[in-house]
Amino acid sequence: MPQMAPINWLTLFIAFSLILLIFNFMNYYSFLPTAPETQEKSISQTPLNWKW
Repeated sequence: MPQMAPINWLTLFIAFSLILLIFNFMNYYSFLPTAPETQEKSISQTPLNWKW
């Protein structure tokens, strides 16, 4: 089995790392989340009367 020079391993590592980063950036920025429609708050706004 032939051996590879260390500089070839370094260039392969850098190339695959850049491909991984570009792939992740493309997937992250291609997703457009839809904002939920504003609805009235279902939480009651009555004040809490503490007994202490």
